[in-house]
Amino acid sequence: MTAASETHAGTPAAPGPDDLIVVRGVNKYYGKLHALKDVNLTVKRGEVVVIIGPSGSGKSTLCRTINRLETISDGEILLDGQALPQEGKALAKLRAEVGMVFQSFNLFAHKTILENVTLGPVKVRGMAKDAADTLGRDLLERVGVESQVLKYPAQLSGGQQQRVAIARALAMEPKAILFDEPTSALDPEMINEVLDVMVDLAKKGMTMIVVTHEMGFARTAADRVVFMADGAIVEENTPEEFFNNPRSERAKDFLSKILTH
Repeated sequence: MTAASETHAGTPAAPGPDDLIVVRGVNKYYGKLHALKDVNLTVKRGEVVVIIGPSGSGKSTLCRTINRLETISDGEILLDGQALPQEGKALAKLRAEVGMVFQSFNLFAHKTILENVTLGPVKVRGMAKDAADTLGRDLLERVGVESQVLKYPAQLSGGQQQRVAIARALAMEPKAILFDEPTSALDPEMINEVLDVMVDLAKKGMTMIVVTHEMGFARTAADRVVFMADGAIVEENTPEEFFNNPRSERAKDFLSKILTH
């Protein structure tokens, strides 16, 4: 899939029926720091978009704006044709439709693994507890930690906790899942067990935006690689084209540093 998205200059095209997430002309300032610079990006249903780039390039900030964990200074972000709500119940509904998996797991320490996964469906979706428990167990089996359902997060490895976090996101039956450097806090031997779950999700058609340093995942699971630097999207392409034939000097420099080690 090629860069089926944006026009970085000029007016982006109107969203099509398959355009699930549309970012148009988004800027974000932290005081004088211009963290996102006129970002345009479209993600289609079932597409896996991997965002890479050097530290401080705006990758995580962009990811967090899509479910309004960060507000934007100007521009607009659409989810399934609707502008992101500002606050209140509409924002809570949006967050139920866009799952998020963080670097640091963010599990509730005082709740069991099963309770962590079922809390959202019960509290937000209004699902009956028995139905939520069945769903939770099915999802924990899907991510390979079904034997841990009654344990607490501190009793699990980092890789197991991150797989629970993915199950928790899936329990809300989201339209898309955002992954913000989901493996960067893990020991090397635990990274693959999380990436394997993510690859499986990609194969099953989950719409995903993944901020990561894992170039192997970008090569094998992404439909499109988006390269950011200094708060802007510098280029985007299929993994094969991006890794084998980067167009910008900035991307060539980045790849030369990370792919030679």
